[in-house]
Amino acid sequence: MEGKYYFIQYYNQKEYEGKRSDLQVSRNYQNAMKKIGGSVYSPREDYTYMKLLKDGKEIWAYVQHYRGDNIRVEIIEQEAMKQEVTADAKFMADGISSTGHVAIYGIYFDFNKSDVKPESDPALSEIAKLLTGTPNLKVFIVGHTDNVGGVDFNMKLSQARADAVVKALTTKYKVNPQQMKAYGVGQLAPVAPNKTEEGRAKNRRVELVEQ
Repeated sequence: MEGKYYFIQYYNQKEYEGKRSDLQVSRNYQNAMKKIGGSVYSPREDYTYMKLLKDGKEIWAYVQHYRGDNIRVEIIEQEAMKQEVTADAKFMADGISSTGHVAIYGIYFDFNKSDVKPESDPALSEIAKLLTGTPNLKVFIVGHTDNVGGVDFNMKLSQARADAVVKALTTKYKVNPQQMKAYGVGQLAPVAPNKTEEGRAKNRRVELVEQ
């Protein structure tokens, strides 16, 4: 899994030595997780796996203990690694030349929203460089989503996002609007299974498709 990792260890707790069992520690953690709506997997006296879905995040916890006073807690707040390297104009041109399309993963939106976030500027700048540098190139700006939500909602969301990208390129980067058309295809063209967060992250993308 990818995401934020936390490690906590309690040991040499002399005041608790012999006063609590492994089962007692395990049950306390399990009950606390269930109380906030989490799930417990593979519970044993000496270790437990737990999972919590909260605020759109998937959080996993592993608790291991020995004699009730040596407790190890590991937590992963799962989140796909942020894309730090943005494809440049040459990479986009090569992709379009060889396959007719190229996926762009550096354009960001808030969950279930279509406003282009400021951190998308590096990717948008490279798209603008590609289009202004090759004025005869015309592309479809295609929005894609994962399968979270209904098909109708995702179709509208992907269209709105594609429209927002075209608007940003036209207004902020002065790209000729005649070079672009926006379309949204929702979840209908995945490039990875939607069964994992990693796969869903790959499916959430904007593509440039040669007209």
